Amino acid sequence: MVQNGFLSIMSAIVTVPALAQTNPLVGAWRLIAADKILPDGKQVADYGVDPHGIAIFTQGGNYVVEIFKSERIKFASGDRDKGTPEEYKDVVFSQSCHFGTYSIDNEKGAITFNINRATFPNSDQTVQLPTG
Repeated sequence: MVQNGFLSIMSAIVTVPALAQTNPLVGAWRLIAADKILPDGKQVADYGVDPHGIAIFTQGGNYVVEIFKSERIKFASGDRDKGTPEEYKDVVFSQSCHFGTYSIDNEKGAITFNINRATFPNSDQTVQLPTG
């Protein structure tokens, strides 16, 4: 997830318990797209055409989102402490993960994320409001 983007489409991979029927997000969701909305309103694939990821939403209002590009550069050394600048850069730009709490605006059909920690440290302790 990026600050100016949103998760556009997800499909369920678990059955939502009857208790969670008041909150349709509760459960684990397999990511099938991770799109970004540009300032001109154009929707683009932010993590390639076949991103991998998961989003988990609890009844208690906690969440975790993990997004990864399909194609990622493997470290030639095989050692995460001995990567090249290009390999480290790819790590940063080929993933987006964050967790915290969330709220739903049912009227707008939008989610607000209260981010506790994220792979992009500038997102730590921020609120990600819906765009669009």
